Amino acid sequence: MGALKPWHIILVVAVLVLLFGAKKLPDAARSLGRSMRILKAETKGLAEDGKENVAEKADAQVTSQQPLGDSQPSAAPKVDPIK
Repeated sequence: MGALKPWHIILVVAVLVLLFGAKKLPDAARSLGRSMRILKAETKGLAEDGKENVAEKADAQVTSQQPLGDSQPSAAPKVDPIK
């Protein structure tokens, strides 16, 4: 019942040709293809940004757990007690 039959596709193509004309259809398909490529690139970029943000948060948590200052204790000069 919900299957797409070949005559459905032919009917859709015929309606598109009647609505837009044979000259505008290739341009419309070309612009649709460009839009799809841009959308794909943007979603891929967003996914990569999301992974980078997760990595940055993990790095920030690791650095916040480390004590501030040098990792080695500073060598304080030895002071002689008051004589």
